[in-house]
Amino acid sequence: MSEAILRYENVSLSFDGEPALRNVSFDLLKGQTAIIFGAAGSGKSVLLKLATGLLKPDSGEIYLFGQEITRLREEDLFPIRAKVGVLFQEGGLFDSLNVEDNVAYPVWNQKGRQNGKLDPEKVHDRVKEALRFVELEQTLEKFPSELSGGMRRRVGIARATVTEPALMLYDSPTAGLDPITANTIIALIIKARDTKNSTPIIVSHRYQDGHLMANFRYNPQNGELEKAPHDSGIHENTTFLVFEEGKLVFDGTQEELESSTDPYVSKFKAVKS
Repeated sequence: MSEAILRYENVSLSFDGEPALRNVSFDLLKGQTAIIFGAAGSGKSVLLKLATGLLKPDSGEIYLFGQEITRLREEDLFPIRAKVGVLFQEGGLFDSLNVEDNVAYPVWNQKGRQNGKLDPEKVHDRVKEALRFVELEQTLEKFPSELSGGMRRRVGIARATVTEPALMLYDSPTAGLDPITANTIIALIIKARDTKNSTPIIVSHRYQDGHLMANFRYNPQNGELEKAPHDSGIHENTTFLVFEEGKLVFDGTQEELESSTDPYVSKFKAVKS
């Protein structure tokens, strides 16, 4: 069995006495996909912030790439964070920077932390390639305010994947988007998973997002999604987690989610786009 790329062991966290996460434990192995469901305020986004050390738990331990991170100093987290890409809610772009500078930011920031030097022309080429990946290479000079919501989300994916991180955290990537645009975003996430060998965690409110991730793969020959064959491992390697008031109340496969009789868990298998 592969080593866990991310592990939570009995993790709890409260804000002003109100529990955000309660004794959460689970593993995510390299090559797996995790779909996280839960009502607003159930701890989903907090879980992602803990994964990169942006928040510290009150108790429990978190392991990222095999290293326990809950007690690391901020400067010691930098090289570990460099292996993690994050798509923030609404895309999280810098309004004052154009698209090229937004996408280039992780590259310059990573090398700056490592005291490395980069050729600006090579950075430009890398940014263009990342934008080509999301089919937005023509937007280099535009600012976020000039883009639609779906385009901003696609630029966010380009920025999150430009350094080709091993772990990808997607915080509500389809929130607020129409169904067609939302499916386009999930298709890009599948493309990144299958062509860049990344391990994704996706916080979502749409059952359809999880269904697509668990049952489809990217075909590089025609650039489209296709139904994944049973022996591809994609279905078996997709796990669904449901949070309720900070508790992990379900962890299992799509079939197990579908067959659950728990009233709360059943809300998420019933969500349709």
